[in-house]
Amino acid sequence: MISQLTIQQILSRIDIIDIVGSFVKLKKRGTNYLGQCPFHNEKTPSFTVSPVKEIYKCFGCGKSGNTISFLMEHEKYSYAEALRWLANRYNVEVEETEVSSATRALHQTADSLYIINNFAQQFFSNVLLRSEEGQDIGLSYLKERGFSTAIIEKFQLGYCSQQRDAFAKAALQAQYNPENLQKTGLVVIRDEQLVDNYRGRIIFPIHNQTGKIMGFGARIIGKNDRAPKYINTPENEIYIKSKILYGSYFARQAIDKADECLLVEGYTDVVSLHQAGIEHVVASGGTSLTPDQLRLIKKYTDNLTIIYDGDAAGIKAALRGLDLALEEGLHVQLVLLPGNEDPDSYVNKTGGEAFKQFIADNKKDIVLFQLEVSLKDAGSDSNKKAAVVNRIAETISRLNKAEDFTKQQDYIRQCAGLLKIDETGLNTLVNQFIRERITKQENKMASEDAKLTAETGVQETATTNEDALTLLNKDELIERNMARALIEFGGHAWDDKRKVAEYIFEEFETNGLHELIDDKQMLWIIETYQTWIKEGVDPSPQSFLYHPDMQLSAVVVGLMDTRYELSPNWKDHYDGPLLTREDRYKEEVSSTLIYLKLRKIKRLIAENQRDLEKTGSAEEQLTLMQTHLHFKQLEKTLTTEYETVIFK
Repeated sequence: MISQLTIQQILSRIDIIDIVGSFVKLKKRGTNYLGQCPFHNEKTPSFTVSPVKEIYKCFGCGKSGNTISFLMEHEKYSYAEALRWLANRYNVEVEETEVSSATRALHQTADSLYIINNFAQQFFSNVLLRSEEGQDIGLSYLKERGFSTAIIEKFQLGYCSQQRDAFAKAALQAQYNPENLQKTGLVVIRDEQLVDNYRGRIIFPIHNQTGKIMGFGARIIGKNDRAPKYINTPENEIYIKSKILYGSYFARQAIDKADECLLVEGYTDVVSLHQAGIEHVVASGGTSLTPDQLRLIKKYTDNLTIIYDGDAAGIKAALRGLDLALEEGLHVQLVLLPGNEDPDSYVNKTGGEAFKQFIADNKKDIVLFQLEVSLKDAGSDSNKKAAVVNRIAETISRLNKAEDFTKQQDYIRQCAGLLKIDETGLNTLVNQFIRERITKQENKMASEDAKLTAETGVQETATTNEDALTLLNKDELIERNMARALIEFGGHAWDDKRKVAEYIFEEFETNGLHELIDDKQMLWIIETYQTWIKEGVDPSPQSFLYHPDMQLSAVVVGLMDTRYELSPNWKDHYDGPLLTREDRYKEEVSSTLIYLKLRKIKRLIAENQRDLEKTGSAEEQLTLMQTHLHFKQLEKTLTTEYETVIFK
């Protein structure tokens, strides 16, 4: 865990224009900056960045957030990865909170492996580009394959010489730990000495989402029946094959833009397609797709297009992991290349534009394709056909999310037509598979969890039956303005003794205003502010804007609209000093509190009226009438206290 002190140091140095401007061309427009949105294609710029409020908002697609959420959205970083990226940018030393010795050792090993991998990449790239053997063997091989120097440098390709221990000697001389060197798979022990494991091979570094090198793939040059074509890094603290897609670091922004991910098998397929200008592509490394890999794709897009060879092995590979992809909500299509072509050879033969056109013209829905292949294999065998029906019904049943209902019904209709069976019967079979899967999941639940779920359900039912008066009296604008004023002006002076936040919470306590905040998100903000004050923390707008709970941070961003600002021409038409919200914060706070008090009085009047209707006692009626008059007088006083109230 990154310490709070480190986080505060990072936040204090953040310049949103500096960070967002690294990825988006921004032009100053008034007090804000404007650019073309990086999250959707647009011709007219609608992406606005406010340096004062430290937020961005696109008025075209609706995306909004702060500097950290921008990095998380644009670069697909986690919260911690975004913080570390910023720490590196602003030269902030990252301090970790106290962790167990085992966790600390794990982190230290991971850091060491990253450092070794970075050293290895530089070593192998230098051998490839500058040594005689690297140029004669490795570089000439890559040039024959059609790779340019620019693409070789982009993917940081390298070459391991045929010398027995060239890298091992260099790494030991640089004082890297022999045990960690073995964990990377770069060296192995032979005759009680460390020797290079990737001799005579082209080296493909494999990057994580922040660009750090997790491991390597090493391809043999030429043919050698006794040696595997590829050797990959063994699994260790940072390299877990099931969670890796080669090329995802270089493809993430292109996938986001294209709203599609192309999936191929090999490293060279990815590099060749990038060189041809097709960058929204990643490689599975020839393994079955795993849930973690599919979720990585899902971070970027819902549309997955698999590109494989058109032979039987390619078809089989393409269908692996289909059910998992459907469960993740991905729309999966398949493109089979002609003859014995793979993406690398085919794009070199046709060129980038023709390759893209071929992909566009030859996409097949993978569920329907699977059915066609299965029916062809089954032939006239009725037992095999029955198995196909069951298999396709189970596959369709994986689309069990509410938003997938229309797609599921469309599959049932099309597959029933291809199978020449009753559509209703196939629908029943699909539902049966769904019920069976749900039953299995429910059976795994512990009795306590089931009991807790049942209790929660009762409570939720009870809370949905709210009093009609509460629903009628909800006023989102007032509550949002209260939370916004607290965030922006809570630390300002109210008088000589109190800050605005202290005054607000005194008013809340005295008049019981907490119960009037119906919006749970606004109440969350108010209570968080109050808790921080009790803990001795002095909250600032940044504290909320960069809150580690991204849900709360998103709510705060939503409170700070950046569409409108005071026109610089207004001063030419206004006689007297211009007053901003900052100048009039006391009036805004007072007005908002008055509105809340008025809501309180209106509720009390309504409750008093109900009591008056129920009572039959003349004495009680008189008391309630007097109470009613008192409330009405308070209402009149508050109403006339401020003749005009404006919410910004």
